[in-house]
Amino acid sequence: MDPSFFDLRATHNPHRWFMPLTPDVCVGRPDEMFMFGGVGLASAIGAMERTTGRPLIWATAQYLSYAKPPSVVDLDVWVPAAGKYNSQARVIGHVGDKEIFTVNAALGARPSELSRQWLTMPDVPRPEDCEPGEHWRAAHYGLHSRMEVRVAKGHYGFDRQGAAEEDGRLLIWVRPRERFAVDASMLAIIADHVPSGIGNALGQNAGGNSLDNTLRIRRIVPTEWVLCDIRILGVHGGFGHGAIYLFAQDGELMATASQSLIVRVRDAIGDR
Repeated sequence: MDPSFFDLRATHNPHRWFMPLTPDVCVGRPDEMFMFGGVGLASAIGAMERTTGRPLIWATAQYLSYAKPPSVVDLDVWVPAAGKYNSQARVIGHVGDKEIFTVNAALGARPSELSRQWLTMPDVPRPEDCEPGEHWRAAHYGLHSRMEVRVAKGHYGFDRQGAAEEDGRLLIWVRPRERFAVDASMLAIIADHVPSGIGNALGQNAGGNSLDNTLRIRRIVPTEWVLCDIRILGVHGGFGHGAIYLFAQDGELMATASQSLIVRVRDAIGDR
């Protein structure tokens, strides 16, 4: 089994997995860290793919509570329907009897030679020609310290303040610093950068906590960097909605995702 960004471990039961939580898969202040939502979805995808032996088609996560280190998240996989080419599956992620997230998904592949894409990658500079993007916490710990970001369009980090992007669009190149392979699970983690687009769209030091995340896989190809085309669609009543399109460096559309989130405007680095 190839090494992964998170520590997903098997048990004697092929439908149960567990993941010890360490600070490097968490975000937040050092004294109040919690699991990054994308890691919850990513670990569920890993558990379902390994249980069913099939690749992900789509998955949607509902985030119900926070899991904090050094707890252990148990992932129970249910496969209520398994056909010739695809399976319908569900994961409940919990710490003890406290449910943290629920993920529903479809997995599989059908024999077909059709492969087309109509959405094209934006014309942006290469990652090496873009300015590095530093997370607003500027922390050298936690999950964000493990991700390298280059800004192709828009504002990322504290330079968002007073610089609202009128089209609500943020284009960033992202890659794991440890050079893990880009697979469905890694795309789930990268896709959870939608909240980063909130501050860019509003021109404030703002972001949020994800309520959900839906990832749809088209075609995954080898790539070092992933271009994230983040589009904030709207904000109202304390909640925001956005979408993200994930491209390989060669322009291949690998996946799309969408999220709703609690919008938080932060006055200080210590704010969640």
